[in-house]
Amino acid sequence: MKINHLLHIIIIFAVFAFTSCKKDEQVAKPVITITELGYENGRIAYLGNDLHIEADIIAEGKIQQIAVTIHPEGEHEAKSSLVLFDAGLWEVDTVYTKFSGLKNTTFHEHLEVPFDAEVGHYHFHFTVTDMDGNQTVIEDEIELKVPEDMTAPVLTVTSAPDNLQAFSNGSSITISGSVSDDMALGGLYIALVRVSQNLTDEQVSSANTIALLHTHEFDSPQSDSFSATITIGSLVDNDLPQKVIGGAFGWQSGEHYLLVKAKDAFGANWVYSAHYPIVINM
Repeated sequence: MKINHLLHIIIIFAVFAFTSCKKDEQVAKPVITITELGYENGRIAYLGNDLHIEADIIAEGKIQQIAVTIHPEGEHEAKSSLVLFDAGLWEVDTVYTKFSGLKNTTFHEHLEVPFDAEVGHYHFHFTVTDMDGNQTVIEDEIELKVPEDMTAPVLTVTSAPDNLQAFSNGSSITISGSVSDDMALGGLYIALVRVSQNLTDEQVSSANTIALLHTHEFDSPQSDSFSATITIGSLVDNDLPQKVIGGAFGWQSGEHYLLVKAKDAFGANWVYSAHYPIVINM
């Protein structure tokens, strides 16, 4: 009986000692090294582009999840007047579980920055939680900027009236094509211009010509297919909003031409089509 009692004491002591050792060997918190955050690791991201995030992670307790949180910080500046979108604050709250169970990994993700995000400074949180509940958080600042765009859109007219084609009252004029930009489109205007106005392409606007189409909304931010039609003698055109056709810029017989012009959203670079001459007989 004494031997059994002694064995019982030894077992209890061994269990206690083992438990104490396990407590002394607590798993270390995850270690995070951010190797890339933003364009060229400069903590900068551009509207309409990706925010690049790369980090090396070591987690003795094995990764349970990784969370990325981004929220606006402080006052934001108004975007350039050249940008034709309604700005909105950008926020991210994303949890990644695909790294679950790994002791070490390289996190490399691209987060899309919308065109309508408001420029300014944002707070960045990168959180790694392991299977034991240990958690490490890295915080940083990133800045959203309007990208510099030096390239004008590309404009293609696929269908237009024949050279000096005649149109009478009640007939319709149609022109169609496509436009694209490497970053984002800003505006598209298709004008019916009287030759006698002697306007340069830069001067042509909705204020001095009849609009077949005027828009800032596109199939996608970078590309759009258009088709515009107007009927000779119409009381209103297709401006944004529609305007009454009359006065100095009303319907008149004589030589006219169609002009398509478009600009990008960020650089105010314009592109102009060729002139498509027509004759109107009222």
